[in-house]
Amino acid sequence: MKIALIGYGKMGKIIEQIALDRGHEIVLKIDISNQNELTVENLKKADVAIEFTVPSSATANYKLCFDAGIPVVSGTTGWLERKDEVEAEMKAKNGTFFYASNFSLGVNLFFALNKKLAQLMNGVEGYDVSMVEVHHTQKLDAPSGTAITLAEELFENYPAKTSWTMEHPKSSQEMHIGALREGTVPGIHRIKYESDVDYIQIEHSAKSRHGFAFGAVLAAEYSFGKKGLLSMNDLLNL
Repeated sequence: MKIALIGYGKMGKIIEQIALDRGHEIVLKIDISNQNELTVENLKKADVAIEFTVPSSATANYKLCFDAGIPVVSGTTGWLERKDEVEAEMKAKNGTFFYASNFSLGVNLFFALNKKLAQLMNGVEGYDVSMVEVHHTQKLDAPSGTAITLAEELFENYPAKTSWTMEHPKSSQEMHIGALREGTVPGIHRIKYESDVDYIQIEHSAKSRHGFAFGAVLAAEYSFGKKGLLSMNDLLNL
């Protein structure tokens, strides 16, 4: 499979190595130094694009991929206020868009665990739930896209909470999310249900970026030949 890498930073380089190890070919690499090469003509040389850039440029990059008629795997977070716009553009161009707030296989299993625990805790008196996420200092958005996904899926299964805040909660329906930026931490997400007598806590901790990169390559492989909006739930059959 021929892959275009839009974004060739730390993640892009790891994705490249995994893709090559799996027998794929990298036909286009876009970094800050050669953004002029990100054209529909060049994208058409690829079977699929993997996009890991920054929120300010992500949506324009997705639209170029739709114009080129190739699937795009979205690894950028922090742009979700324009998600409806991107999905509408994808449908208009009969495109393929694979979005995940996190491509780690372990994190996506953690999503399922989060939903199950929320269902079990629903209606149990005396507990309050909160979340903490920790990432490296270069991560621009806070809270992380993964934390937002965890929160939204928790609310669907735990009606006592309906929204999140990074400030001190103003009501019992708000859930606090703490966002810390420390060193080179790849990613930690911790959900805690606490009462006066005990607490129940689940956590996912990434050891490196390789898990995210491997999942992104699997997503690219899965997207090839498909149409529409795709997710890790589709890939993992969750």
